[in-house]
Amino acid sequence: MSMADTVVAEGGGSLHQRILTDISERIMSGAWAPGHRIPFEHELSTQYNCSRMTVNKALSQLAKAGLIERRRRSGSFVRRPQSQAAVLEIHDIRIEVEALGLLYRYERMARHKRRSNTEDRALLELATAGPVLALECRHFAGERPFAHEQRLINLTAVPEAADEEFVAIAPGPWLIGRVPWSEAEHRIRAVAADRHIAAALDIAAGAPCLVVERRTWSADHPVTHVRFTYAAESHTLVARFRPSQG
Repeated sequence: MSMADTVVAEGGGSLHQRILTDISERIMSGAWAPGHRIPFEHELSTQYNCSRMTVNKALSQLAKAGLIERRRRSGSFVRRPQSQAAVLEIHDIRIEVEALGLLYRYERMARHKRRSNTEDRALLELATAGPVLALECRHFAGERPFAHEQRLINLTAVPEAADEEFVAIAPGPWLIGRVPWSEAEHRIRAVAADRHIAAALDIAAGAPCLVVERRTWSADHPVTHVRFTYAAESHTLVARFRPSQG
């Protein structure tokens, strides 16, 4: 290793850490989008005045974290973050995003309180009309949209939701903290992004998406129906199970 590799970068920290931080920040800010080619090792070595061993160490760490993909003879490229979620769990998207090493941000796009229509009653399995709260939200990983959320809340089951603006907190963790659910149902399907979803997720219209729909009940009362839409290449569903007995 050259003497230059041991030099402390301005502001503290080693050159290895400086390379790691510089590249991570470009990826997380969106300056380097998925598919962007990272400069070759010899280019980074020249830029930072260090050995290729130091550069290789930083790139290997970024690859291990899932931020870049190293291709033999082609170089290193920015990866779209890959998230894994358990099929049968009710989880907080913030945890998914932070597990990727990215900053989480939530945005409420729309909020409408209304009397349930035919479609609302079908989604919530309501026998009669009643008040519902319809929400549209986005969840971000770094600077990029991670998931689009469309949610209905049955205000007969959760009347306090009528007074919550859902600006500072996403509806999922808010509900989990207030309503003990007793039953849940997941439906998973693939769709092509329409114009609205494409704009919300910053992807091309017609791009493949993974949709996870969930209904929850509390003591036989429908609580919420939610539809999460992810760009297909950014999300994986995982289920672990055992053979049935008898």
